[in-house]
Amino acid sequence: MARKTNPEFMTGVPELLVLRLLSDREMYGYELVQAIETSTGEAIKVGEGVVYPILHALEAQGCLASRRKAVEGRMRIYYSATAAGKKRLGALMTEWQRITDAVATVVRGSKHAKA
Repeated sequence: MARKTNPEFMTGVPELLVLRLLSDREMYGYELVQAIETSTGEAIKVGEGVVYPILHALEAQGCLASRRKAVEGRMRIYYSATAAGKKRLGALMTEWQRITDAVATVVRGSKHAKA
């Protein structure tokens, strides 16, 4: 059986990854697609059809800023995290840690999750 790279429980993870990567440096959409794949060791693969709606939504919410830049005769839109985006990233990372800790507790076989 082929390994599934994006199981159903991945909801919300692309947004977290986009914000995390853009908190380090600005990137354009396809560059983000490649960075997600590379930085996750190909465990997570998302296409432009996933990334661009996230970019547009986060920009509309004030979490990202964008700028147009001509590169090799083409216009690219580069995105970067704003202060609001970095604040949202912090909240998402806290929630991600809470969830992964809880799942790890069950996977390890403990009888009760930590309070």
